Amino acid sequence: IEFAKRENLSFFNLSPSFNAERYAALMDGLECSEVLLSEIDLGDRIDAEYFTKEYLNIQHNLSLVKTLKIGELASTVASAFYPAATQLYAAGDTPFIRCVDCINYPIISNEQDTSFEKIPRSFARDNHGVSMLEKNEIVITKVGTPCYTSIVDDYNEVALSRTVLGLRNIQNISPHYLMTFLRSKYGFTQLYRQRELTIQYQLTLPRVKAVEIFIPSKNFQSAIEGIIKQYRLSLKNSRSLYSQAQAALTKALNFKPVKNTSNIAIKDFSQSFALTGRLDAEYYMPKYEDLYNLLDKLNTKRLSEIVNIKKSIEPGSEFYGEDGVPFIRVSDVSKSGINPPSIKIPLDTVPNIARLYPVKDTILLSKDGSVGIAYKLENDIKAVTSGALLHLHVKNKSEILPDYLTLVLNSEIVQLQAERDVNGAIIQHWRLCDIENVIIPVISQAAQHEIAEQVQNSFKLKSKAEDLINKAIKAVELAIEQGEDTAINYINA
Repeated sequence: IEFAKRENLSFFNLSPSFNAERYAALMDGLECSEVLLSEIDLGDRIDAEYFTKEYLNIQHNLSLVKTLKIGELASTVASAFYPAATQLYAAGDTPFIRCVDCINYPIISNEQDTSFEKIPRSFARDNHGVSMLEKNEIVITKVGTPCYTSIVDDYNEVALSRTVLGLRNIQNISPHYLMTFLRSKYGFTQLYRQRELTIQYQLTLPRVKAVEIFIPSKNFQSAIEGIIKQYRLSLKNSRSLYSQAQAALTKALNFKPVKNTSNIAIKDFSQSFALTGRLDAEYYMPKYEDLYNLLDKLNTKRLSEIVNIKKSIEPGSEFYGEDGVPFIRVSDVSKSGINPPSIKIPLDTVPNIARLYPVKDTILLSKDGSVGIAYKLENDIKAVTSGALLHLHVKNKSEILPDYLTLVLNSEIVQLQAERDVNGAIIQHWRLCDIENVIIPVISQAAQHEIAEQVQNSFKLKSKAEDLINKAIKAVELAIEQGEDTAINYINA
C-alpha cells in the first residue's frame, strides 16, 4: 500500500470486500509469486529466483502428466580431476566433448570431427577421473553455458571434459526422445532452474537427477525419434552437398590443395623485408609461395575490386545486456549459419541503429579472433554485428555471385592468405588493408551458377533440418499442454 501511494497507483484495503480482480490486475505486471511455506524445502533452495512464474508454470504443467525423474531413467556421470591433456590433443583418437561441441549440435556426429579436441584412449583408461559415454547416450553442458543437451551418434565412445556431464545406461525411454524433451522449454527450463547460483553457474549431478521427464506413449516417443533421424539425415545431406560445391570449385580452378610441408625458405633482404615489410619467418613458408604461384595462372581480382566493405561497431561490454537488439559476435558465426546471439545492446547505443542491420546477400567476414570465417545472409536481419565482422557487398552480381564468393572465402585459397597475413600476432587480427588485397579467382558465370546452386541446395537442406528439430520440440511441448493426439496431428500436418 505504501508503494502504491508513492507510485500514485490505485490500492485497496485488505478487507472482506477487497477486489480480487483488481489485485490480480495489479500483480499481473510484477514478477511476484506466492508460494506456501509447506511447499518449500528449507534445506534446499529458498531464493526468490527459484520461484519465478515461468518455473512454477513449468512445474504445474508437468504435475498434470506422467513423469519420472532423470535419476530413475539413467545414471549420471561427470569427469572429475585429471591431469592436463592439452599437449595430447594432436595425438588423440577419442573425441573430448566440451560445451562448444554441444550447444548448437543436438547430435554429436562425425561431421564435427575436425572441430573436436581429441585425447588418446589410453589417457582416459589410465585416468579414472575421465568419464566416457557410448553411442545413444546423452551429454548435458554443465558449466560456462549450461543446460544444452546432445545425443552421441557415429561414435562408439567419447570422453567428457569437465565442462559437461553425461547420462548413461538409459532405460525405459527413447534416448532420442529424451534429448528432444531436454531441449524443449520443459527440459531446458528445469535444468536452468536447477543450476547452482555460484560465481560461474553450473549444474550438479544430484540436481540433474531431480529433473522431471514427461513420459508419453511408446508410439509418441517413436514418432519423435523418427523426426530426429530425419533431422540427422537432412544435415548429413546438406554437408555432403556443400562438400560437392567445394569439390566443384576446386575442379573449376584446377586447384590442388597445397601439400608442401617444408618449413625452410631462403630469401634475400630485397625479396623479403624490403618488399613486404615482414620479418617473421612464417610469412615466407614455401606453402604460401606455392599458393601464389598457382593463383598467378588463374583469372583473379583483388577483393576490394569485387566488394564494398563496411565496418560495424564495437560498443564495449558495458553495453551488453538481455534487452534490445541482438548483438552478433564472431563466436556466433560459422560458415553454415548464425547461432542465436546470447547478448543484446540498447537501441540507443548509436543514433539510427537500424542503419547497421545487415541485409540479404551481405557476406559477413571475421577479421579478429577466428579470422576468415565467411557467411552470406539469406535474408535481412534486425541485429547488429561486432566490429570484428566486416560487411561485404558485391558490386556487380553479373560478374561475381555472392554464394560463389562466400565459398571461395571459406576455401583453402583464401584461408591460406589469411593465415599468412595474421602470422606472428599474439591475438589474431586480419588488417583491413590485407583483406582488401586478398586475391579472388574468377571463373565463368555458368560455372559460378552451377556451384552457387549446390550451395543454395545445401542451405535449403540445413533449413529443413532446423525445421524438423523445432517441429519435434514443439510436438513434445504440445503433448504436455494439449495431449498426444494434438501433438500427433501437428506432426502429421
